[in-house]
Amino acid sequence: MEFENTTRPPLSESEAAAEAKRIIQEAYRPETPVRHIPTSFRDDTPLPAYGDTPPVHQDDKRIVPAWAAGIAVASIGVGAGITGIGCGAWLVLQGLASVTLYGVLMVTLPFAGVAMVATAIGGAINKARNAVTKNVYEGPVVQNTQINNTSNQRGMFSRTRNDVR
Repeated sequence: MEFENTTRPPLSESEAAAEAKRIIQEAYRPETPVRHIPTSFRDDTPLPAYGDTPPVHQDDKRIVPAWAAGIAVASIGVGAGITGIGCGAWLVLQGLASVTLYGVLMVTLPFAGVAMVATAIGGAINKARNAVTKNVYEGPVVQNTQINNTSNQRGMFSRTRNDVR
């Protein structure tokens, strides 16, 4: 099947060359540059001869939402804190790795101090209780030496019960 141009007569040699030149120039024509939005603000107002510069309003054009920036700052803080704790743990474990008498004493010293304070507090509370307690025994004292002994045995288990009365 052959393509026929029914709307126009065929182009002459010079017309075809001119049309080809136009199509090529249109295809390779440089595009108009896209206008970019400025990312900074420059204030060209003249500065006063002395004193502070008056504030200039700058529009807030953040790309990142405030909550995302807050989470980013918090995660940086948590990461820095964990890094500090890890460094401290590393230093403590490095100190514990070289076991010496002084190292062992320095590790156990806080525990011994806490135990000593707890013992002192417990002793003070015990003395305070004993000082306040006043036992007065009044009334008859009865001593029974009668013992009831019951024994039950069933199968391989046995049970003995002693009642002192």
